Amino acid sequence: MWPFIIQVVIHLVCFGVAFYALQALDFNRFLKQGRTVQGQLLYVAIAMALGYLMAQFLMKLSYSFYF
Repeated sequence: MWPFIIQVVIHLVCFGVAFYALQALDFNRFLKQGRTVQGQLLYVAIAMALGYLMAQFLMKLSYSFYF
């Protein structure tokens, strides 16, 4: 039970870090006019993908230290 909760927490933290890091980009420059909803969905999808990759990297890295 505890490893699952730790994994969920790591994924959520990494998603938040990725979301925060993406705010440094001027994302509106890459969007077409009137496509704000699609742009927001793309923004969240990119943050989720980056957060997932960061979480997987951290978990694999910590796993290699333990075994």
